[in-house]
Amino acid sequence: MKSDIEGYFDRLWPINRSLTGEGNRKTLEILSEIVDLNIKEVPSGTKCFDWEVPPEWNVKEAWIENSAGERIVDFADHNLHLVGYSEPYVGTLSFAELDEHLYTLPEQPTNIPYVTSYYKRRWGFCMAHNKYESLDRSDTYRVCVDTSFNGSGSMTMAEATIDGTSDREILFSSYICHPSLASNELSGPLVASFVYRELANRDNLYYTYRFAFHPETIGSICYLAQNGRRLQQKLDAGYVLTCLGDEGSFTYKQSRRENALCDRVTEMVLSQSDCAYSIIPFSPIGSDERQYCSPGFNLPVGSLMRTKYEEYPEYHTSADNKEYVSFSSMEDTVRKILQIVDVLEMNHHFVNQRPYGEPRLGKLGLYPSLGTPKRNQEEFAAMMWLLNLADGYNDMLAISTRSGIPLSELIPVANKLTEKGLLVHGDYGPRKTNLS
Repeated sequence: MKSDIEGYFDRLWPINRSLTGEGNRKTLEILSEIVDLNIKEVPSGTKCFDWEVPPEWNVKEAWIENSAGERIVDFADHNLHLVGYSEPYVGTLSFAELDEHLYTLPEQPTNIPYVTSYYKRRWGFCMAHNKYESLDRSDTYRVCVDTSFNGSGSMTMAEATIDGTSDREILFSSYICHPSLASNELSGPLVASFVYRELANRDNLYYTYRFAFHPETIGSICYLAQNGRRLQQKLDAGYVLTCLGDEGSFTYKQSRRENALCDRVTEMVLSQSDCAYSIIPFSPIGSDERQYCSPGFNLPVGSLMRTKYEEYPEYHTSADNKEYVSFSSMEDTVRKILQIVDVLEMNHHFVNQRPYGEPRLGKLGLYPSLGTPKRNQEEFAAMMWLLNLADGYNDMLAISTRSGIPLSELIPVANKLTEKGLLVHGDYGPRKTNLS
């Protein structure tokens, strides 16, 4: 898997992505080799609650030359050089005039910053501060920004589903609006795509899994305008996948509900694994989880990351590149998400069929008699906890939390009790627990 992720990364890396444009279409075309995507064009000007889809923006070329004809900045060399959504401009300027349109990071003098101006028309260039310092202040500079805005264009979005045996849904959402940024952009859609590839090969899934790819903010708002009511009715858990490319420990940002199924499952998977992790509370500042968790929807959606956005110095700079990320970490992230899926799939509400007193396990051949004494005691403890708490209200997460027994040990015992007719499957999902 690691080499496959890297291969797709290399193809996606040079593409200029933004809120709209041909780069987004090309990105989704490539991802459709992994994911059975339903690609949709939303016309520019479409109203989405308080927002509207902007004109489609595309870039032909953009550069700055000095008076000797030397290219000092060229979009063709790195697409972070151009301020996102720059308006067209051609002209010759003094350095003082040009300086008003240049952006650098003095504190990171070798890195190109990532700058956008989506909703106010301007043009600009980004460059390494060292390069900026070397410019001749007495020279004149020729500027070309060959971009276009199409009010009759569209914003490109995509969705894919893997049908389960029920219509209850799990959502994985990621965004495709950043140019060449490795962890902050490409890790999310790549991880989501390979999770899809793995799940598509599974049989008898209970949940229906939905994957959404769209630009950040305006894309998720548009997605909610079209699908929000259905998600309110069908969604049991959801995840925004972002900043998953580096070797940092996992970070999980809770949903607005703070104890939704996505929160409980993820915290249990992370706590019962041998990896370092941190759980952070919901905040309305961040990525698309703030749209899914807006008060009108209040969906059970958290965000899974490694090193959180804004908390690594490479964030939103040219240093968030292939050298910064780890494809082994991305593969590990896919595996971790599949563990989360495993727990979601096994999170039944079992119901004890003989709840009056303790069932006589010996006559059913269930009283532990094989293995080490310790193993006997552990299996017996799991049986007792399951039979006591399997009342139709407590899901497997609640039973694991109350008993202190890992899910990986409870599930085989629950299956054994089910085979003997002592437990039956109830429903799935975020049913209220009666545990205090």
